[in-house]
Amino acid sequence: MLKILGRDTSSNVMKVLWACSELDLEFEREDIGGKYGGNDTSDFHRLNPNGLVPVIVDDGFINWESNSCVRYLAAKHNPGGLYPDNLQVRAVAERWMDWQVTTVSPTMIPVFRGMIRTAPENRDMDAIQASRAALSAKMAIINNVLAENTFMTGDTFTMGDIPLGIAAWRWFNMPIEREEYPHLKRWVDALGERPGYRRHIMKPVT
Repeated sequence: MLKILGRDTSSNVMKVLWACSELDLEFEREDIGGKYGGNDTSDFHRLNPNGLVPVIVDDGFINWESNSCVRYLAAKHNPGGLYPDNLQVRAVAERWMDWQVTTVSPTMIPVFRGMIRTAPENRDMDAIQASRAALSAKMAIINNVLAENTFMTGDTFTMGDIPLGIAAWRWFNMPIEREEYPHLKRWVDALGERPGYRRHIMKPVT
C-alpha cells in the first residue's frame, strides 16, 4: 500500500492527500515533521536527504518533492485525466505547478508564518504587508486566468489545479486584507464541491 510520510497540516503534504482522493487511492500516512519531528533522523534522511515532507513510498519506490509526487501518482493512476494526455495541456498544468513553488510560495510563506505562526507582538508588519501585496499580485494573475477558464488549464480539472487550489484556500482564510477577485472565489467555491478538497484542504489555517 502507498505510504505517505508527513503531517496533514503541511500544505505540501496536502497536495498528495488531495491527489490521492481524486485518484481514489488507499494509503497509510505517518505524522512526520513540525511538532511531530522525525524528519531529522538518519532513517528519514536516507529517504529524503533534505529532511522535508512529504515523502511517498510506493511498492519500494521512494519519491519526494510534493509536486513531483502528485505528477507521479497522477501519471501512474489517471493518465488522460488528472495527468493530461495532451502534451500542451500537460505543459500548462506543469507550468502552474512550478509557478506555485517558485513564485507564489515565496510570497505566501512570510504572510502565513507572520500572521498564523507568529505571536502578534512579534510580527514584523511592514514585512508582512509587503509580502501580502506581492501575494495579492499573484492571486490577481490566477484570477485573470480564471476569467477565461473554468480551471487552470481550461475546462477540465487537472493536477495543475492542486497546488494553487491550496494556496487560494490559505489566501481566503488568513486574517489579512484581500482584494476582490471574483473569478478566484468562483474557482475555490467549485473546488469546495470536490470531496478531496473538502476533506484535506478546507480546514482552519494553522
